[in-house]
Amino acid sequence: MSRLNPPDPANLSKAQQEVSDAITSGPRGRVVGPLGVWLWRPELAQNAQKLGQYCRYDSCLPKRLSELAILVTGRYWGAEFEWQHHKPIALDAGLDKEIVEAIRVGDSPTFVNQDEKCVYDCATSLYSTKKIPDAMYQSAVETLGIDAVVDLVGVLGYYAFISMTINVFEVPADGENELS
Repeated sequence: MSRLNPPDPANLSKAQQEVSDAITSGPRGRVVGPLGVWLWRPELAQNAQKLGQYCRYDSCLPKRLSELAILVTGRYWGAEFEWQHHKPIALDAGLDKEIVEAIRVGDSPTFVNQDEKCVYDCATSLYSTKKIPDAMYQSAVETLGIDAVVDLVGVLGYYAFISMTINVFEVPADGENELS
């Protein structure tokens, strides 16, 4: 059970309704999970959903890599809602199921693709040490390009925000826990 359910759709303020309409008319199509929590603060919801739309749909990262970063984030934070929503997207985007399973159980995956290893290494380093060492940074720029490195940090930061919202407000997942 969630600590904070979304506001009642029948009683939304004008600002809340505008944000709800922007979310439902965009690529997400519905207000769900942490977006519903943010709707209590429509100014936050509006800005967060715009950033989220960029990070999820418009960044220069290939979907396979952004979804990898999202799964690493969901696993790091133990955000079940995030994991369950993005696991099928990651698999559909071409991320190998063995990689997904290794991340789920907390093992280091074996990568064939250097770009995936790069994203995984950067994400896990940033979460575990709060930094990306110089050699790893240079490798990321060489492998992904500077624009993708900037977008990667944006995706990691946005989905950390999502994960914190999920955890603080106990946003329930749709299915059985996979991360516990």
